[in-house]
Amino acid sequence: MIDKKIEKALNEQINKEFFSSYLYLSMASYFESKNLTGMAAWMRVQADEEHLHAMRFYNYVIQKGGRAVLAAIETPKSEWKSTLEIFENTYEHEQFITASINELVNLSLEVKDHATNNFLQWFVTEQVEEEANVTKIIDNLKMIGDNSYGIFMLDRELGTRPPAQPLPAA
Repeated sequence: MIDKKIEKALNEQINKEFFSSYLYLSMASYFESKNLTGMAAWMRVQADEEHLHAMRFYNYVIQKGGRAVLAAIETPKSEWKSTLEIFENTYEHEQFITASINELVNLSLEVKDHATNNFLQWFVTEQVEEEANVTKIIDNLKMIGDNSYGIFMLDRELGTRPPAQPLPAA
């Protein structure tokens, strides 16, 4: 049986993960409107990954005998000033998700829920990768500046990101 505080916190995380997917899909749409189809594809993969993360939490809550409760998803931002701003917003959002995962880990330790702590370790590792990937893109964008050829090349590179792969069972 799942601890009620853990169940509530995991349900909140499910909502955050679904919002992440929604946010990245909004960013993909923005890139499509700017004919940056590689960046749009990168964000679609990111949206798919976040959906898979939400479902991993969802399945875990159920597996532990809890109930996954879905909440309304906030409307994401849909306009940005630049490609750099989008990726900086992406990094800020990933930092928010990292902090949320860390709080879940702290709660699991507080209530001595070792199974949930173990489950969460995958997400701790995943967030290191998420932040590193976005940081690399931000660094590239800062180096490129307003160079349209550089943006074109980065767009092509980001378009080669492979599709999101199903995650192992919780």
